[in-house]
Amino acid sequence: MLNALVIGTATASLKHESLEGRKMLIMQPVGPENRGTDGEPLIALDLFGAGVGDYVIVSNDGKYAREIVGVKASPARWMVIGIIDQVKN
Repeated sequence: MLNALVIGTATASLKHESLEGRKMLIMQPVGPENRGTDGEPLIALDLFGAGVGDYVIVSNDGKYAREIVGVKASPARWMVIGIIDQVKN
């Protein structure tokens, strides 16, 4: 798990059938106390309704993501597992 900042949304004209109708967000992992970046941006599935500018908790537990989409062969890996209500500065 890691904290990330939602920096955009991802759309695709062609995608795996298990991702049809799923909201995908572009995340920028952030460092300790949500300061600075901590790696390359990634794409995660979102079931919570996060938006650009929100801080979220994401998990790279692919097994959990595949269970959520209901397809064992899905390429799903990253998943939003919570929205951070408050960030200390």
